[in-house]
Amino acid sequence: MAASPTTVLVHGGGSTRRFWDRLLPHLDGPHLAVDLPGRAGKPGDLAHLTVEDEVRSVVDDVRTAGIDGPVVLVAHSSGGLVVPGVLTELGDRVRHVVLNAASVPPDGGCGLDCMQDRHREGLVAALAEADRTGQPMITLGPPDDPEAFRRTYGGPPLSDADLAFVVDPVRCVVDTLHHYRQPVHWSAAPPVPVTYLATTLDRPVPIDLQRTMFGRLPGRPALVELETGHIPAIVDPGGFAAALGAAVGRG
Repeated sequence: MAASPTTVLVHGGGSTRRFWDRLLPHLDGPHLAVDLPGRAGKPGDLAHLTVEDEVRSVVDDVRTAGIDGPVVLVAHSSGGLVVPGVLTELGDRVRHVVLNAASVPPDGGCGLDCMQDRHREGLVAALAEADRTGQPMITLGPPDDPEAFRRTYGGPPLSDADLAFVVDPVRCVVDTLHHYRQPVHWSAAPPVPVTYLATTLDRPVPIDLQRTMFGRLPGRPALVELETGHIPAIVDPGGFAAALGAAVGRG
């Protein structure tokens, strides 16, 4: 009997592996949620962190966990930037990739190409100022006023419980901005079935932008649209797990 694939989960910006806490009980089979460097105590220089550093970290975590069988790779938001590199390293061990509202630059492009115009312009200006002053290029971390996060993600406003979960310092952390400048090459990755789980009520990554990024994927990926905001793994973990299982089953 073939081994069940291990689901490897990569969090997005400003978060940690604890982003996936509510989803994990709903998953069938083995799974591994990873922390990217500089998050949750994992060594990493956030001011100078590259996508290559993050790729190396994910691959090392897979190997350290003793995972030597097939893998399903799941990435949320800017976690999508590491996917082509991880695919290149793990090769045909990756049976399926599932991208949730995930960053897909044009080939050779970078994370800045995956943002709304107003976000990209603001970040470019901030990065230029950081270069000028020599200040670290990092985010602020947990908000002083959690209420500001209640409507950030799109869809219905977060409940009190969801809001407390999101802003908890175990998963709302200081993060790198430098990796948004790093080139990403899907053309270098081996072919593998890909499903893009797009979130139609998303505010940080609007659905039209997600559809554009889906169109950049090589091969014949599948697009599935979920009527939710940016963080379905948190606000509807059972529904997200079902969508994930259906996506992989189609592969």
